[in-house]
Order: sequence, then C-alpha cells, then structure tokens
Amino acid sequence: MPTIVVTDTDFGDSEFERQMIEAAGITFRAYNEPDGRHPTQIIEHLRKADGAITSYGEYSAEVFAALPQLKVISKTGTGIDNIDVIAATKNGTRVCNVPHYGTEVVSDHAIALAMCVLRRINEIDADMRAGIWNFRRHRPLGQAHGRTFGVVGMGNIGQAVARKARGLGFSVIAWDRSGAPNCTSPDGFTYTTFENLLRESDVVSFHTALAPQTHHMLNAQNIGIMKPDAVVINTSRGAVIDTDALAEALFNDKLWGAGIDVFEDEPVDPASPICQAPHTVLTSHAAYWSEESAVELRRRCTQNAIDVVLGRTPENCVN
Repeated sequence: MPTIVVTDTDFGDSEFERQMIEAAGITFRAYNEPDGRHPTQIIEHLRKADGAITSYGEYSAEVFAALPQLKVISKTGTGIDNIDVIAATKNGTRVCNVPHYGTEVVSDHAIALAMCVLRRINEIDADMRAGIWNFRRHRPLGQAHGRTFGVVGMGNIGQAVARKARGLGFSVIAWDRSGAPNCTSPDGFTYTTFENLLRESDVVSFHTALAPQTHHMLNAQNIGIMKPDAVVINTSRGAVIDTDALAEALFNDKLWGAGIDVFEDEPVDPASPICQAPHTVLTSHAAYWSEESAVELRRRCTQNAIDVVLGRTPENCVN
C-alpha cells in the first residue's frame, strides 16, 4: 500500500489530511517536530514514503538524492522557494502547489494593512486603551481618494488588490515583469517602470514571487526615491524587501508607515529593527488564512498528493 507523509504542517494538526488520504486507501503518517523542516529529518521521515505534504520543509537536492522513490511533494501554498524543483525533476518527483486559493483573502489583507497604516488605526487604538482620547497625536491621517496605489506584481493577487484599491478611490498604477511601461492590463491598469512606481505611489504593495531578481527588490537605495509620506505593504515574501533598510527609513521619518505580513526570518524576532520601528502594522504571516481559504488549501494540496501517488494527473504541478 502506498504511503503519504506530512513532514511538517502550518495547521497545528493533520486530521483533515489523514481523513482524505486514508479514504483513498493510502497509508498516512504525520510529523510536526521542531526540527522537522530540516533536510536530515525530512529524509528520515520519508525513507519509505511515496508522497509528501509540506508547508515550509527544506526540500534540498540532498533530500532528493536520498529519496529516489519519492513520487510527489505537495506544498500547502503557492510559493515553492523551499523546494529545489530542478533536483526534484531530475529525481522524477512531481512538485505540486495550490495557486489562486488565497487570492481574495490575501488581497483583502493587503488593503486592510494599507488602510490601517494610513488611518493610524493601531496607534489610536493603543492610545484609547491607555486612556488617551486624542487622535491628533498621530497625524497625519490619510484617505484613499487623491492617492496613488502602486501594485508590484500583477498576478492573480496583485490584480485583485488593484481592483479593490481602485474601488476604494485610489488611482492605481502597476509594475510587472511582463507588463510594458505605458501599456495597460486587461482590467485597465497602467503599467510603469518599477522606479517610476516608487516615485509616484503613495502606497506601494508587493505581490511578486521570490526569485534571485526580486530579492531585496525594495532596498536602502531605492527607498530613497520614494515619497517621504509613502506607505509600504508586503504580503508576498519577506525577502522581497530589505526589512532592516525599511525599519531605518521608518525610524528616520522617511516614510509614512508600513504594513508587513511576511518576514525574512519567521517567526520574526521581537527585537528585530522592524518590530521596533514606528508607524508599523505587523501580522504573523496571516494574510493567506481565513477559515474558508484554509479548507480549500488543505483539500487541494492533499488531493494533488493522492492523485500522483495513485497514478493520476494532479490539478496543479509545476514540473
């Protein structure tokens, strides 16, 4: 009987996956040990497995070299930067993910962060709880109308953010690797260069994948060309932004504020500069989560693994 193993999970338990896998007539095992994401532990847990489900496990070339029998790795998410896809392909291992599951909830979260920062909601809330009734302490307070919202990366989530920002009254411009400057997207959003987007935008929201060319896409040098009252939002990947440089800009009042959901090292150290910086709204990689999106994510991820193990074509396979 084939076996599928959950090597690590972001959901606390694997009961949902167990029920689906066992109903398909497949043996199920699950681990979620503190070091379960490390290649050494992954190899140990998968020595006799046909398939694996992972959230953040480090699936390096070392893992595939040790597991020639592994048929599939199914990721509980869209980004696959924790998996060496080239090594997996050479090994004959399918790499599956779950695109588009979080389009609505992540775009909701990005917009919520932007408005929370513009309106200083968390800062005013903290004052009220301390007995201070004076919103003027936290001026300036902003609004959507009359401001420009820059979307970096026009995939499904970026497009949804652009539509929602326009609906709130922002003017919207966009950058995407496939969007030629001065051309428009199918939804009527104008593409521009990345540098021009940084110069013109009052809110800059990142929705691009993490790749060598997008690592620290926002950095100390180009933060300097942004408006001093601009807002930075990141719900994509932590390393797309140099968060230390962002924190420094916030400490020096060179930006209005920032709303950050993803970090280069997670969980983020409370002593890190971004956690100490003023005018920030920080969330713990929560943008992808709603009760509805989590069910869809887990179901589709598990079904991908089941399909490959049983010799069927999965819904989503990147290689």
